[in-house]
Amino acid sequence: LDVSMDLWDFSYTCLVSAWLHRFYIYFAVAFGVTIWMVIQFLTTRKKGEKSHSHLASSEGIESKVANGYATLQAEVHVARVKIFYGSQTGTSKRFATGLAEAIVSLALPVEVISMGDYDPDDCLAEETTSRTICVFLVATYTDGQPPESAAWFCKWLEEAASDFRFGKTYLKGLRYAVFGLGNSVYVDHYNTVGRNIDRWLWLLGASRIMTRAEGDCNVAQSKHGSIEADFEAWKAKFLNRLQALCRGEKSCSGKCKKGKCKSLGKESKESSDHEHEASEHENLEAEELFETSSEEEADVEEAGGANSVIDVEDLGNIMSHAKRAKVLHFVCQSLCFVHQLLQGKTDGLIYSLFPGYKLIGSHSGVKLCRWTKSMLRGRGGCYKHTFYGIESHRCMEATPSLACANKCVFCWRHHTNPVGTEWRWKMDQPELILQEAIENHQNMIKQFKGVPGVKADRFEEAMTAKHCALSLVGEPIMYPEINRFVKLLHQHSISSFLVTNAQFPDEIRNLEPVTQLYVSVDASTKESLKRIDRPLFKDFWQRFLDSLKALSEKQQRTVYRLTLVKAWNVDELKAYADLISLGKPDFIEVKGVTYCGESSASSLTMANVPWHEEVVRFVQELADLIPDYEIACEHEHSNCLLIAHKKFKINGEWCTWINYDRFQELVREHERSGGSKTFTAADYTARTPHWALFGSRERGFDPLDVRYQRKNKVRDISGC
Repeated sequence: LDVSMDLWDFSYTCLVSAWLHRFYIYFAVAFGVTIWMVIQFLTTRKKGEKSHSHLASSEGIESKVANGYATLQAEVHVARVKIFYGSQTGTSKRFATGLAEAIVSLALPVEVISMGDYDPDDCLAEETTSRTICVFLVATYTDGQPPESAAWFCKWLEEAASDFRFGKTYLKGLRYAVFGLGNSVYVDHYNTVGRNIDRWLWLLGASRIMTRAEGDCNVAQSKHGSIEADFEAWKAKFLNRLQALCRGEKSCSGKCKKGKCKSLGKESKESSDHEHEASEHENLEAEELFETSSEEEADVEEAGGANSVIDVEDLGNIMSHAKRAKVLHFVCQSLCFVHQLLQGKTDGLIYSLFPGYKLIGSHSGVKLCRWTKSMLRGRGGCYKHTFYGIESHRCMEATPSLACANKCVFCWRHHTNPVGTEWRWKMDQPELILQEAIENHQNMIKQFKGVPGVKADRFEEAMTAKHCALSLVGEPIMYPEINRFVKLLHQHSISSFLVTNAQFPDEIRNLEPVTQLYVSVDASTKESLKRIDRPLFKDFWQRFLDSLKALSEKQQRTVYRLTLVKAWNVDELKAYADLISLGKPDFIEVKGVTYCGESSASSLTMANVPWHEEVVRFVQELADLIPDYEIACEHEHSNCLLIAHKKFKINGEWCTWINYDRFQELVREHERSGGSKTFTAADYTARTPHWALFGSRERGFDPLDVRYQRKNKVRDISGC
């Protein structure tokens, strides 16, 4: 017995010790995994450098490594050259003019364009089929930012490259070259803009015609003694390459020795030597492990010859380069997070997992909605503009909680946000969150000043947010001070649209009046809800039902939000009707799921996205099962329809829109009375315009705006 007790005491002591030192154990595991991955990366890279290059195809398609990636260059001729410049002091413009004069001597049409005068959203996709060569001469300005004239172009390109709605082939067919202007004295930001433009174009499917080059204002480090000399050296190579493309020069025969391609002669050898020098210089920078560069291209070309092609069997190794870089980047993020843990900084969330967001404090965020940008330019508003009359250009999309209690299969953030069933982070005060949310929102709006197509009156209006959609990501109602935050919004005359995932019934009951309260009803049975929302709570179904019951007790406007996932939840009409009778919502939004691109977190594909006609048919069949409701509105562009309770059809006219000024008056009276003076959804309605109604010719598009159809877009999966 004593031996057994001693053994138990020893085991217990070990477990307690392991728990007390758990952060060190986490760090040891993370460190070990990192070392293993770095060894694998270096081993694979060395093998790749030793492999020989062979002929990939004999049909005139050249497979070539460009900036660490494999690109395909087809035999095509050149119709014209467009030179885009972004300049702060005039150097880029001067270089662009000089390059244009040289191209004119080749009897080629050429156009010099300031990035500030060019709308990439309207025009860039047209270059994919015009046999145009696009040249980008752009400087890096203060703190690695683009010049003012190029700010919108770069902003659009960055967002397009990370937006699943554009896809990896949006600019397929566009051929380009980049020359960046910078100063190596500013090591941290040297030629950042040129490198970014190069990378974003590639991510959108464009093809480089030659390696990116970088001019250096620092004469001590400039490869040719000055930035002018750097440009002249690059210009000579560009013109040679341009002439070769104009001749329709065939790709390498595959029989040349290393560095001595017969088809391109001395030029290739010089290019290889130059790029080898560049690689030696750039390899000193550790950050190049995580971002592609012209020097990385030189490394591979040095190994296999500047003009060699890659064997098909080796193509997988080359294409995996970018994936390994992403893995290493994630490992570094993980180590940084573990480091924070060891320092006791466990309150903050992992900021770097939210690209494009403006993060606030330790758990909040704000982001500019694409519909805000659209309405700024007179191209239409979101479905909430059509259904409820919000001004999309004055809507701030935010959340006070990036964490969520579900892992939905259609999550548009691919589950990069933290998950949890309770609040576990240091809480920021609502005053701080709102102040920084408004400031960040205004700063993002300011970036549209001077952008082609932006309406001056709407730009001025957008600087004052009038609506807040608390639906950015995560579960806003988890925030312990959500009531104070909502009150602050109303004190700033900002309406509140709050979305919850129906897992926190008590919080719904305790919620102060909001302009409109949403509950996501993503499925109508316990089995399908578990499959689609993948909730963390074990009693998720009871919580779901209790949340709907709590919603029925609210006096202000309430909404069910149904997301249709084809082959997952579109055949549960009777069950949906039963849930509607339980929660008695004022409105039911039915929307086709938005495909958010490939993700290891979800098995969803484009096959799961219903066509708009399929959504209409579902809504019509559902409306037949709920006699107190009718189809009221439609927003075809978002693949979305609105079913409304008949009490909002007053004297034969739908009143689904909101009188926002009247709501602010009512909520102020409610607060002054200490909550004794109540009001209902019927007290702040407004008439719905004809163009927003279901069956109208406009199909929900505001006739005051002009609808814009993106070029080469096959299927509209835009959503909202």
